Amino acid sequence: MTDTHATDTNATVPPLYTQNPLERFSDRADDYAKYRPRYPQEAIATLFDSVTDPTQCIIADVGAGTGISSRLLADQGATVWAIEPNAAMRESAAPHPRVKFHDATAEATGLSSQSVDLVTCCQSFHWFEPIATLAEFHRILKPGGRVALMWNDRDLSDPLMVEYTNLVSAASEAGFFERRDRKSPNALANSLLFQNFRTYTFPYKHPLSLEGLIGLASSASYVIKTGATYEQLIAGLQGLHQQWQQDGFVPLSYQTYLYVAEKQG
Repeated sequence: MTDTHATDTNATVPPLYTQNPLERFSDRADDYAKYRPRYPQEAIATLFDSVTDPTQCIIADVGAGTGISSRLLADQGATVWAIEPNAAMRESAAPHPRVKFHDATAEATGLSSQSVDLVTCCQSFHWFEPIATLAEFHRILKPGGRVALMWNDRDLSDPLMVEYTNLVSAASEAGFFERRDRKSPNALANSLLFQNFRTYTFPYKHPLSLEGLIGLASSASYVIKTGATYEQLIAGLQGLHQQWQQDGFVPLSYQTYLYVAEKQG
């Protein structure tokens, strides 16, 4: 199945995994934990479609951040090894009895060979060197194991999300929104280590208060959080909230993309 959502990496710019991915969220971990969107229950359920007994399922959630996806997976009964190299992100994670954090990277998880049933990367794969990462995933997966990449993508058919996106774009590092390598599953789709690549799409709504709207924007690693640029962002978000809020909340619309493939060989 070909992917029509994302395009190939733009060779004229350095890849994202060279842009300090291990530290760039350190000053945003608290906002990330509080205000980032979760994932649709239908998407989480899809990951367990072929699982007979979720309590016997071992998952490596790689680039786990503050554990948003890890806890959703563990809520299904699975045991989750949350791989996250950023100390601030790990420390901001709410505990879960079936989630254990590991200070490691996607390229070197530290997990044993053929030890996990499923590898997930939720809002994270674009920060990894893809060739080494997929080789590591192939190593740690059991025979027949699966890789799942998932991203919440802004639904730009929603005028509220368009206005929000324009505000965040104006407050972002130069060129970030023009990058073509964000949220791309092409490395997995084209990998000889995996087979039966498929795509799923789910709509998702994320209601936010004014505090949450500001916190969500501030959690993005590329948003400039100082000076006049940040002040303009806050003023714009205040106006956006006032215009669109109902009962104090604005519902941001997303399309959640889930890409799954199975271990080859």
